[in-house]
Amino acid sequence: MTNMCLYFQVHQPFRLKQNYSIFDIGKNNDYFDDEKNKQVMQKIANKCYLPANKILLDLIKKYDGRFKVSFSITGTALEQFELYAPEVLESFKELAYTGCVEFLSETYNHSLAFLYDKEEFTKQVELHQEKIRDLFKARPIVFRNTELIYNNELAFYVEKMGYKAVLAEGADHVLGWKSPNFVYKPKTANIKLLLKNYRLSDDIAFRFSNKQWGGYPLTARKYANWIAPITGDSVNLFIDYETFGEHQWQDTGIFNFLKQLPYECFKRNIGFHTPSDLVNIVPKDELDINNSISWADIERDLSAWTGNKMQNAALAELYRIKNQVFATNDKELIKNWRKLTTSDHFYYMCTKWFNDGDVHKYFNPYETPYDCFIAFMNVLEDIKLKIGERPTIFSSLKRRIFA
Repeated sequence: MTNMCLYFQVHQPFRLKQNYSIFDIGKNNDYFDDEKNKQVMQKIANKCYLPANKILLDLIKKYDGRFKVSFSITGTALEQFELYAPEVLESFKELAYTGCVEFLSETYNHSLAFLYDKEEFTKQVELHQEKIRDLFKARPIVFRNTELIYNNELAFYVEKMGYKAVLAEGADHVLGWKSPNFVYKPKTANIKLLLKNYRLSDDIAFRFSNKQWGGYPLTARKYANWIAPITGDSVNLFIDYETFGEHQWQDTGIFNFLKQLPYECFKRNIGFHTPSDLVNIVPKDELDINNSISWADIERDLSAWTGNKMQNAALAELYRIKNQVFATNDKELIKNWRKLTTSDHFYYMCTKWFNDGDVHKYFNPYETPYDCFIAFMNVLEDIKLKIGERPTIFSSLKRRIFA
């Protein structure tokens, strides 16, 4: 028997205007679709964040602190709570006050900065720490990188930043015969490595309402029976919070599942803990992960963001102009540049439309990946004008990519 660690990712990007065209370059610095961002945030607030937070708060009170959960909430999501759904932010604060909710650390802008600019990565982590401290009076000791992107170097780097544990995907091709339900040690560091049990996580996140799935219908009793015989340190369930009410609609029974899960688990002597509760456990073994892994798609690699020429060109150009942008000391320009580092922009450019197509279309405001690339690069061209560059590179990039 083992205990359960429930971790929820909460993230919303600042989406770009789809119609930011070449004719706006040099004339319009209104890059982001405020109306669309407000509409999406308020929709998800009502379908997911508010009802799910109320359920969690009720469960924490009902079980007198024995029920625990953890969150990683991006800075971009927190900003949009403040702008468009302050009642959601208040509900997260109420959860924080219970002492049964742990907040994890990550990059403020949910970026790929660790792969491209360590200095910027460090700064975004610091900005996120400050936001979590200001809003929730918390100091995270566990790190979760964007999209669970992880490798040996990340473990070494975040340990130097003072973290006690780091989260990663329990990918089959790195675990082999080993179980994700134990605490491990990274090859390059002494912090703890906590792995997602992707099969049990995906049963909730992706398969819950699939009537063709052999496990349908998934009840809390059935799920607790699956977990009860498992041996290990922790069954780590890492799930997008939008699973509750948005990805899996209310009429699927997902909220009732959440309400009943603690009862069925406690009946079977399955407890709940947070990632920081695991930092003092002796590691089962050492894991050597040189190539980056993530929780995206069936490959569990970086191809969702760096798998084609458009994505790589956009990323290279974005980080190339970073120093020039920062040299302006223009706070608004720097903030806009950081919003462009959000990984979703490059995810929308993904052309992997086979097994994972529906995933890449979810919350995607663009009709095609090429529309996203063009809008993104048009915004970059405007920023380059502001830092004194002539907008000539995009033309050559277009010729190379669309040839």
